[in-house]
Amino acid sequence: MRFVLSLLLFATPAFAQVPPHSGIIHTRSMPELSDIALFAMAVGGVWLVRRALRKRFKQPDTHVED
Repeated sequence: MRFVLSLLLFATPAFAQVPPHSGIIHTRSMPELSDIALFAMAVGGVWLVRRALRKRFKQPDTHVED
């Protein structure tokens, strides 16, 4: 277990193959894939919460016609 934890300590950004910033400015022509995935997860979360709240506060059918 300690061996695995020690390996995680060596997985630092200093050993990354690509530098964190190359100094070249790129213009954004469209959203990144991570932006789209984050938006989709947010929409899914809102949908799940709304569904759960609708189910929780649903009024029981106690209407009886005479």
